Amino acid sequence: MVNSDIIYLDYNATAPIRPEVIDTVTEVMIEGGNPSSVHAKGRKAKSRLEEARSLIASAINCRPQMVIFTSGGTEANNMAVLSSGKKRLITTNSEHDSIRSAASRFSGKVDWVSVDQNGILDINELAEHLKSDADDTIVSVLYANNETGVLQDIRIIADLVHNAGALLHIDAIQAFAKIEIDFMALGCDMMSLSAHKIGGPQGVGALVTYEKLSVVSPILGGGQEAGRRGGTENIAGVAGFGVAASMVPKSLDKMEMLKLWRDQTEADILAHSNEVIILGKNAPRLPNVSMIYMPGVLSDTQVMNFDLGNICVSAGSACSSGKVKSSAVIQAMTGEDKIAMSTIRMSLGWKSEEEDAVQFVKCWIKQYDKKHSRQSADRKESNSQSL
Repeated sequence: MVNSDIIYLDYNATAPIRPEVIDTVTEVMIEGGNPSSVHAKGRKAKSRLEEARSLIASAINCRPQMVIFTSGGTEANNMAVLSSGKKRLITTNSEHDSIRSAASRFSGKVDWVSVDQNGILDINELAEHLKSDADDTIVSVLYANNETGVLQDIRIIADLVHNAGALLHIDAIQAFAKIEIDFMALGCDMMSLSAHKIGGPQGVGALVTYEKLSVVSPILGGGQEAGRRGGTENIAGVAGFGVAASMVPKSLDKMEMLKLWRDQTEADILAHSNEVIILGKNAPRLPNVSMIYMPGVLSDTQVMNFDLGNICVSAGSACSSGKVKSSAVIQAMTGEDKIAMSTIRMSLGWKSEEEDAVQFVKCWIKQYDKKHSRQSADRKESNSQSL
């Protein structure tokens, strides 16, 4: 049984599924049917599939036929990078694990672009890389960082990439439903999305790509998704994804309030200590997330203490086998392992209330003061022994 007293502040890991999504998923599972079948149940399943495709396309301003359903954002990222047909990959050193892992299996050359202390990629460094072999290059950039929420200027990046003759993929998984996304206006060639970050079901995502681009899925089957991704579609999950996508306007409205609560949280913590660092604070960020460095207290200790206080937070990405580990993103931004090892992420979402943020601050201050008082006691004891 779920403890109703738990304060959930880990929306960037996964958002609680919306009740409307649960209703639709249940309804579709009862209906049954394979969208490749020509009988009545098959046609109903096909209708569900295409309705969801249209809802997602409408949410990001693209054509429905550009949406390829996948098992999630990780598969979409892998498809974009590994099936592009390009012999060179350019990406940043603060990407999601799914891109970094795909880069390790990329058959061609991989070039890494650094990010500054605010998490913004070095546009001059990217331009330098694009001076050679651009026509056989795919660039993959994380639109909104999953840990810090830092936003890249995709429009400027797209112009640079396309002027050089390269292909641009963006991972918009964290950005979706937190900021407005217009596929056509952004100017990218491919975009990855995931349902469970926006209140949809886990295990379903999408790669959005122009029809003219060659995308070859590692999953082969009966020619589903216009021959671009084999295997019987997850109709219930896809339908739930569609419903969650249709609720993006409601999610965006809530973001205005979440930003106020997030900003107040950071202000309260910074007022309590001048040792604290808010990662990415000086860069454009998603409105719902804060990555906070507490000196002297390891990330896993903080996460456990918050958990004991019935508050769910994380130490960064939740896509690495459930392990609490040093954040590669923070290391890329700061170059300091001690900061990466003592930083936690708080992320708000559609069910969050202002009191959730208030309780987070109280728990954070309690941990910080305990650390501070312990250090003061240790110093007094050390001074006493030296006399």
